[in-house]
Order: sequence, then C-alpha cells, then structure tokens
Amino acid sequence: MLLEILTPDKEIYLGEASAILFPGLDGLFAVLDRHAPMIAGLKKGKIKAETPSGIQFFEINGGVVEVKFNKVLVLAE
Repeated sequence: MLLEILTPDKEIYLGEASAILFPGLDGLFAVLDRHAPMIAGLKKGKIKAETPSGIQFFEINGGVVEVKFNKVLVLAE
C-alpha cells in the first residue's frame, strides 16, 4: 500500500509499506495491505512502518490518518 506522511511544513515520507502501526487516540492499532476504509485520530507518539528498505519510525505530535483505496494518508503535527 502507499503511505504518505505530511506535516504543515513538508512531506515526511512517500512510499510503499506492508504494515503500519499507529498511536491512536484509544491505543495502538495496525493497518495492513488492503485495509478497510477508515479515518482515525492520532496522538503524540511514533508511527512504525514496514517498508521495502526495512522498518522505519516517524515521530508525530498528533494528527489524523485516512485509509482509502489501499492508500494511507497521515496529516501530522
């Protein structure tokens, strides 16, 4: 699936990911390939993404994630 992580200042990541772990408002949750559409709030923490180049971590201060049509868009602070 395609993962895009954006902040108001810049694009943090754009690329493929096979699994992503998010710090949700109600706890950690994962998104896998072909996940059902959803929108969720995020709290401060780390996004863990399994990418073709290995596991990567992205620190965020909160935000929103949208999953739709096998694309994951994160609008982060």
